[in-house]
Amino acid sequence: MPCGTTGIVRFRREQNDGTAKAVSNYHTHSIPLDMEDIERDWDKPIAEAGIAAKASVIVRVGMLDLGAGTGSFRVREMMHRIAYPLGVHVRADVNLTDIAATCTDGRSRITEVIDLPTTGVNTERIWLLEHFADWFNVHLGKGSVYHAQSVVSEELVEHLDDPEARTSLMRAVEKDQEAQETAQGIIDAITSQERPEDGDGGRDDANGTADSAESKPQTRRMPKRYAEHFDHLAEEGDAGRDILALTVQQAHDRLDLIERRKPLYAPWQSGLAAGIACAAFVFLLGGGAYDMVGAFVGAGLGQWLRRRLFAKHLNQFFVTFVCVAVAALACTGMLRAIGLIDPVALQHDTAYIGAMLFVIPGFPLITGGLDIAKIDFPSGIQRLCYTLSIILMATLAGWMIAFVVHLNPEGFEPLGLDPLLNNCLRFVAAFVGVWGFSVLFNSPQRMCLVAATIGAITDTFRLIIVDYGMPAEAGAFIGALLAGMLAAAWRASVRRGWLPRYLDYPRICLTVPSIVIMVPGMYLYRAMFHLGQFDTQLALDWAFRAFMVIVCLPIGLAMARVITDKSWRYDV
Repeated sequence: MPCGTTGIVRFRREQNDGTAKAVSNYHTHSIPLDMEDIERDWDKPIAEAGIAAKASVIVRVGMLDLGAGTGSFRVREMMHRIAYPLGVHVRADVNLTDIAATCTDGRSRITEVIDLPTTGVNTERIWLLEHFADWFNVHLGKGSVYHAQSVVSEELVEHLDDPEARTSLMRAVEKDQEAQETAQGIIDAITSQERPEDGDGGRDDANGTADSAESKPQTRRMPKRYAEHFDHLAEEGDAGRDILALTVQQAHDRLDLIERRKPLYAPWQSGLAAGIACAAFVFLLGGGAYDMVGAFVGAGLGQWLRRRLFAKHLNQFFVTFVCVAVAALACTGMLRAIGLIDPVALQHDTAYIGAMLFVIPGFPLITGGLDIAKIDFPSGIQRLCYTLSIILMATLAGWMIAFVVHLNPEGFEPLGLDPLLNNCLRFVAAFVGVWGFSVLFNSPQRMCLVAATIGAITDTFRLIIVDYGMPAEAGAFIGALLAGMLAAAWRASVRRGWLPRYLDYPRICLTVPSIVIMVPGMYLYRAMFHLGQFDTQLALDWAFRAFMVIVCLPIGLAMARVITDKSWRYDV
């Protein structure tokens, strides 16, 4: 069978005959799919479908998660969560832009090799896929994993095509909470009336508690080992009615809505967020008002152009080079224009570095480190190489602009602010900066605000302890560790009912944006600048400083996961 043939990832029903049809050429299967088997099972309950139809859903979920920028360990976990209720084993090799997955149900076996044309970050999709996995498991008679109660995922996934989905979701959660409280009140009333009949005067608290617990609707959690056997579908009893409710087409229809969702923010909104984030980043690095203005203009224009070029599916490295050059020129031009009024602005040569920080690939940098922490070296090394390639293109463009317009970035002048005022401003700048980067990652606004709160606390604390003599590398480690712990505490608070359930976001969507602002972009750009000047000693000095900080960030997050997550604590 020939390789490189375009295969099927997205499906829909033809209006006339109801058969599956290929409707997308955006993804490529290195080994073409067997479409006849999938078409035959298109309208069947997915639990009764053949291995080809089941694998089409399992691998597609993994492909969507990988395309959203998450690490390989999360992609495998997501695929296992989809495979388990179907009685399917999955063995997947996940890299930066491809998945090779073998699925078997004990009788048949199929292998899919799927390639993505590029990589990116979309935290909203990561979040929606978590809900989809819960929705999928509940419809197949299994309990939810992502949320303690399934109503959140149920309402969100069922209303993906509804523009008022989030409002409907919150209303559904409130109704669900009221219904549970009402049901519990009725149970308690019945129990209290029945206890005297047992002859113990109603004082048997242990039995009463047990009866009440049995009356509550229980939420079953997925076993730690997915797909341990293939006969569990027959053991579900009454849950079989749920299993028959979900067809292959319905599963793909929900995935269609997730894949086709437009970005939450227009290019101009993304550019505005990038400008605000980079201006805040410059302040955290020690820049003043003129530096922040230059970074705001340069980064905003650069990110707007970046979004416009990506919409045309241009090469990432080419786009990075062009947009960084435009951002640096715009920043320098803005400062030169201000210099006509106040000549002091002409002395701010370092500001152009802040204008280029929007292209720092913090997400693959952190997820690559986490993949290595999970002993997944192929994926981790590929992500780190991709990160270094983007950084190389960006710093090379920055150096060329500095050479052409005769810039000499020597750092920012001290602001001389009161320490208390400086730390308060740092908190605000960190909050705004993390919020801006979260917008660039396509996070919903509530997710942006949660990540910004965590980032404001952790980055301000990091800068304070560095001011008191802590090495920058140790400060980065402590900041990342604290971010991971705060994200875990946030999710625990949601699951215990202290916070609304719809605020339960994937940890990676909170931790990575909150520590991206700690990535030493200034060190990296200065290393390339000095390398371009053939000052190798200074170039190596800045490069190794950047390397040490970069290494400490994913280590801090990994340590937080080891402390708070049993699946990271043990090698099993």
